[in-house]
Amino acid sequence: MGRGKVELKRIENPTNRQVTFSKRRDGLFKKSIELSILCDAEVALLVFSPSGKVYNFSSHDMDRTIRKYRNEKGLSDGARTIEVWKNEMDEMKKTIDTLETQHKHLAGEDISALGMNELKQLERQLRIGVDRVRSKKWRLLSENISVLKRNHKTLQEENSVLQKKIKLHELLNEANENSRLDSSDNVTQRFIPDGQPQSSLNMKLGFPSN
Repeated sequence: MGRGKVELKRIENPTNRQVTFSKRRDGLFKKSIELSILCDAEVALLVFSPSGKVYNFSSHDMDRTIRKYRNEKGLSDGARTIEVWKNEMDEMKKTIDTLETQHKHLAGEDISALGMNELKQLERQLRIGVDRVRSKKWRLLSENISVLKRNHKTLQEENSVLQKKIKLHELLNEANENSRLDSSDNVTQRFIPDGQPQSSLNMKLGFPSN
């Protein structure tokens, strides 16, 4: 028969409780050692007895493992965190001051205390900066000129198409006018009696004589 299910609850008898604590503690430490050896795991174990006595096991350095755990969980020491923040703020302030000083030097300000080497370095930086500005300016100018040329070509093509449309419209109007005049002459000739001059008929019809 298998063992029956043991109900987990606090052992009231102090002697039995101490015996059980010792047995279970030793078993827990044994399992921790096996886990660290068999699986190459980093194990740290802390056990406090009911009386407050501490028992511990660590496969590596206990302090290092605890720091690693606290960092992993975001539980870094508060005093250390404040110190780190303060150092970072000081470094950032130094960087800002350095950048502000460099900016003033590049603008030609506060350079009276600079030595010859520092002035040469500043001059070299300015020359490099000017070359970069010129290069960027010419590149932008070249791009703008290319865009203007493309726009000019497009306008020329559109203007050419428009001129052709206007010319075609004028030719159509001229052709229509000629066709109308020809039709009018044919009608007039149809009503002119044989032998009567064209000018006489025009006067009768109210048309100007040629």
